[in-house]
Amino acid sequence: MTEAELRILLCDLAASLFTRGFSVGTAGNISARLADGYLMTPTNSSLGRLDPERLSKLDADFVHIGGDRPSKEVFMHRAFYLARAEAGAVVHLHSTHATAIACLAAPGDKTPIPPLTPYFVMRIGRTLPVVSYVRPGDPSMEALIAEAAREANAVLLANHGPVVSARSLADAVNAAEELEEAARLALLLHGRNARTLTPAEVDDLLTVFH
Repeated sequence: MTEAELRILLCDLAASLFTRGFSVGTAGNISARLADGYLMTPTNSSLGRLDPERLSKLDADFVHIGGDRPSKEVFMHRAFYLARAEAGAVVHLHSTHATAIACLAAPGDKTPIPPLTPYFVMRIGRTLPVVSYVRPGDPSMEALIAEAAREANAVLLANHGPVVSARSLADAVNAAEELEEAARLALLLHGRNARTLTPAEVDDLLTVFH
């Protein structure tokens, strides 16, 4: 995929997330890896109204080299790219149900959402660490995310929201959507005797699909 094509895809997928309520206002940010750096949504921009030509471009060292000024949470994305060499994109949302779980779960919890469906396991993996609360935009968050990202494709930022990585931009968006659906199911089923996937079933899914 060329850079021009990736710019268009990023804006299209961001608009789809916004239209369907996965982000509101100027919440959330998205990035994608290029051969020579990264594309990122600009600071204070709405995912529903992005211009492909104005996306922020960063070089391989995450230095801003083109487009509008990038999100103040560049470090959040950098943590995933440096911790996970296979990451091709990172999606951070404030989606309602995942953020609700992030407000309920204890920092340090690695399974705040149980393995209720195979698709959650396939998209997110075995663990979803909850990272301790840090003020949005505070770069001290980077080290906390990087530590968690070494063992997980995604994290929940306490009282903030989910951050998801994947090999491609489309995969990262799909995983963020699956995480939100899993969070919704977990809240709907809370207090009920729901069946969860067994450790053996989780192992089987990860072996076949990873």
